[in-house]
Amino acid sequence: MARITFEDLAELEDEQLDNDVPEDNSEPMDEEEEERLLAHWQAVASTHQVSVPQEMSGPIQLMTRQSQVREQVPYVTVSRHEKLDETVYEERVYPAGKWACVTKGEDLYEQSISMAFMKLMRYICKENSTGRYLGMTVPVVNKIQILEDGTGFVREILTAYYLPAEFQDNPPDPTDPEIVIIQRGPLRVITRVFLGTTTEETITRQISLLWELLGSTDDFHRDMYMVAVYENPGVACRRNEIWFIRRDP
Repeated sequence: MARITFEDLAELEDEQLDNDVPEDNSEPMDEEEEERLLAHWQAVASTHQVSVPQEMSGPIQLMTRQSQVREQVPYVTVSRHEKLDETVYEERVYPAGKWACVTKGEDLYEQSISMAFMKLMRYICKENSTGRYLGMTVPVVNKIQILEDGTGFVREILTAYYLPAEFQDNPPDPTDPEIVIIQRGPLRVITRVFLGTTTEETITRQISLLWELLGSTDDFHRDMYMVAVYENPGVACRRNEIWFIRRDP
C-alpha cells in the first residue's frame, strides 16, 4: 500500500496547524493533540490514496514542530534564460555532497516516492546512530530513468535527502538497512519550475516542455531526469522543479 509523501509531511499551512499543534511548538503535545494531528494527516493522505500508520505519529509531530526550519541544498546559478522578465529555466551547479537514499519500485511513481520518504522521514526523526533529529533540507530529489522504448518510467525510483551541513563530514548511520548514504559528485543541471502535483503524467509533460525550450542538443541525458520537491499539497500552487542532467564533458 502507498504511504504519505514528503510533500504531505514537509509542513502544514498556518491555518491547518492552528487547531492541531500548540502555539509553543517547542512543547510536546498532549495525547489529544497527538491524535488530532495524526487524524488530520490520515485525512490528508486519504485524498492521495495513501495511508499513515500509527507509528508515524511521533515523526509527524516532530516535523510539524520543526516545519519552519529548513536548510537549502547549496548550489551556484550558472545562467538564466528569461522571457518577459520571468525565468523560463536556469542552469545550476550543485557541489559534491552526501545524500541519504532509498530506492523503491512500486507500481506507480507516487507510491514509490511515498514509501521511500516514509523511511527517510524516520531516519531524519531520530532513527539514526545519533538518536537526534537531523533537520530537514530542501529539495528532496527523486531520480527517474526512462524505459528503453521511451514509453514510461523504469519502476525503481531513487529518492534522496541531502544531509545537513552539520552532518556532511560524518553522516549518522541509518538503522534501516534500506537507507544508504552515498557521496554524489558535483551535479550540473538545467532546472525549470512547475507547479502542482508530481505524477508520471505531469512529470512526462514537464520533460517534453523543457525539451521544446532547449531544442536539439546532446548536452543532457535523455534517459534519466530528476524531480525536486519543495512543498506540500496543501499549498495551492506548490513548487517543484524538473532537472535535466548535463553529460560529463
